Amino acid sequence: MTGFRLRARLAIRGRLGAPKLGMFELGTHRVVHIPNCVVQHPLINRVTAVVRRALVDAEIAPYSETVHRGLARYLQVVVERSSETAQVVIVGNSPTVEPFTGCFELIRDRLGDELHSLWFNAQCERSNTILGRAFTHWCGPPSVIECFGGAAVHYPPGAFGQNNLDIAQRIVENVREQVPAGSRVAEFYAGVGAIGLSVLSRASHVRMNEASTPSLQGLALGIDALEPAERERIDVLAGPAGAMATAALDADVVIADPPRRGLDRELVEQLITAPPERFVYVSCGLESFLADTERLTTSGAMRLGDLRAFNLMPFTEHVETVACFERA
Repeated sequence: MTGFRLRARLAIRGRLGAPKLGMFELGTHRVVHIPNCVVQHPLINRVTAVVRRALVDAEIAPYSETVHRGLARYLQVVVERSSETAQVVIVGNSPTVEPFTGCFELIRDRLGDELHSLWFNAQCERSNTILGRAFTHWCGPPSVIECFGGAAVHYPPGAFGQNNLDIAQRIVENVREQVPAGSRVAEFYAGVGAIGLSVLSRASHVRMNEASTPSLQGLALGIDALEPAERERIDVLAGPAGAMATAALDADVVIADPPRRGLDRELVEQLITAPPERFVYVSCGLESFLADTERLTTSGAMRLGDLRAFNLMPFTEHVETVACFERA
């Protein structure tokens, strides 16, 4: 399997005139240059080559952790499937985009019709965190758009998204199958709405909870694109899932797709205290999933009815687990 990764974050290191763009060697900050990665979409490799050349020609120095100097820290590329164009983000050790002006003009000119949009992200902290909070929009549309279950899902550059969308789409379809027609649905950790918007056509009402500001921005764009009657059947609850756990009350189906750490404690307690008819749990962390499953089932509140694994990240030991629990 090749070319399945539609989303990549690559470190930029090296020296002026000879930048390296790639992945950190395990346990280090030494970058392994990967100009022709076979698992990445070919357009990501093409963008990487163009950005590398632009950094050289514009005389932009790569970042160095040791001295906290240099400008170019990371490159993020997201390929939009429908247009076969790339959303490109340069992360810089600068509070403003001005030092990158010449570089950005070169990238825009050289990518041409292959460019979806171009962004600058300011990350000046001495930190391993890749993205800073501030984005500057240089050109192009505000978000990459993908379709799941007939719904348009918007991904601004700061929002989380899966890199293997063919398998992610199968996961979404599996979750949709677990939602009976006319159900009242509550979704936690909803992101930009890939699952929640896709089940709207099957549900009578959907509540979606999310804490991340960029993801909430993408979710708002997706909701705005709906017909007025569809928008009326959606509520968005911004904030941590634990603080919004009571949104599960009176829901027929609860859906959760949490980060690797698993479900917020308050949400688990809510599911145990007032279990819904069905709880669909999409997990990317096996240890946390096992711990949450033990709490849900040993309480006697819920039983595990269905369990499936998806090979979301080929060539790794990681699998994405989708479990369907039912009220005991």
